[in-house]
Amino acid sequence: MKLPLQITLRDIAHSDAVETRIREKAEKLDHLFPNIMSNHVVVEMPGKHKHQGKQFSVHLDIKVPGGEVIVSKEMDEDVYVVLRDAFDAAKRQLEEHTCKQRGEVKQHAVI
Repeated sequence: MKLPLQITLRDIAHSDAVETRIREKAEKLDHLFPNIMSNHVVVEMPGKHKHQGKQFSVHLDIKVPGGEVIVSKEMDEDVYVVLRDAFDAAKRQLEEHTCKQRGEVKQHAVI
């Protein structure tokens, strides 16, 4: 990554464990896709005034040459599940972006 990882926690108490997991996931993405220029991760708890269970949402904004990958995953009671799902979705989108950049997009047969 060219720029340092940005982590924002909104309406959540600071957690070293959550921050460590985010850094691990971001490093793994950076290892798989070394052309990532920047990565901004936002973890928040929208609707914190609800009484039934805490719901988390994760937003990723990843900039790569020639584009940007934006992922939003919401509403799970386990912040680690939302993080996993968000980073998995980002990985799939980065793979797709890389294929498009290389011109490896599947072409449909002309009939």
